[in-house]
Amino acid sequence: MGSSRKSKSANQIDGVGGASSTTSKVAVVERSNRPDVDVEYTFVQVAPDQPRIDMTGNCGNIASGVGPFALDEGIVRAAPRQSEIDIRVFNTNTGQTIVETVQVAADGTFREEGNYSIAGVEGTSSPVRVAFLTPGGSMTGRIFPSGVQQEILTVPSRTIGTIHVRVSLVDAANPFVLVDAASMPLEEHPSWPDPNDARFLSLVEDVRREGAVRLGLAANTQAAGQVRGTPKIAILSRAAGDDDMDVDLQVLSFTMGKPHPSLQLTGAVCLGAATVIHGTIAWELAHAREIDRPPKHGMLVGSHQIAAPVPVGIRHPAGVIHAETSLRMDRKGGVHVDRVAVFRTARRLFEGSVLYRVEETEAYM
Repeated sequence: MGSSRKSKSANQIDGVGGASSTTSKVAVVERSNRPDVDVEYTFVQVAPDQPRIDMTGNCGNIASGVGPFALDEGIVRAAPRQSEIDIRVFNTNTGQTIVETVQVAADGTFREEGNYSIAGVEGTSSPVRVAFLTPGGSMTGRIFPSGVQQEILTVPSRTIGTIHVRVSLVDAANPFVLVDAASMPLEEHPSWPDPNDARFLSLVEDVRREGAVRLGLAANTQAAGQVRGTPKIAILSRAAGDDDMDVDLQVLSFTMGKPHPSLQLTGAVCLGAATVIHGTIAWELAHAREIDRPPKHGMLVGSHQIAAPVPVGIRHPAGVIHAETSLRMDRKGGVHVDRVAVFRTARRLFEGSVLYRVEETEAYM
């Protein structure tokens, strides 16, 4: 958790969050009484620099630890000699169901050892497959809340004046403002994107707030500024280098007002969905290098899979993450995002009790 002191310091001497929003996260886990669900959790984002918490969205990275934790704690039990188990997880923040496929040790606990590695994390472990079922409309009820796949957003910036940026407003796993980097005034500021440049971060926040209003998540930009966790924002660009054909597009995402060191898992899910839907900025950038490119998505008709997904490669500051998206066709011919799966790893770091202080004058979200 983050420090409970009313201070702008992010050192977290009085806290255990690691002084960053990516490590200041909490999952409250319990056995579920919901039909067809094994375990449920509530996600809490703790602000590292102020006494605030945000429970408006979800975090896929911390979600990947819920299944292994539930297995270790006996909330979910594997059958004798079972080496792999699917755990159905419900996120109370968004109402989403996630299926986590985890490896089982001989004693029935989570098997951490394995050869799978992910960008930005040292060492290897066993893979945790995290599949978000019907991720569209996690907070707004629609995958495209504004009704279009992309649009021009007019943003009165507090630092450089009014700008017009091209965005796709997509709600899948979490609502995201996906921005075309080519429409940002980056050429006028050669040092951007600079995480230490307050003017750049202010501009990104202004775009995020306008996106929040357009998504229907805030009545105005002032209200949007009070909720830092959602929507999230990411700047997209074409994959660089002809030799890296495994990568479909590049992304720089942000969390709680700062550049993310890699990419939110929900960001990978959102981009996995957006990249395979015709007309989005992600789709355009992913198809920029090729003509008549075959689709990468899987396809289900009813309960039958007629095409398997091909992973979409997303480059972020720490490396590359892959997302597998399957679309489903309904009886009327409509196509919907059925699921998006990504792979993570998890291990138990410590066990114990965290003691926190609540001051009477503090107001929590």
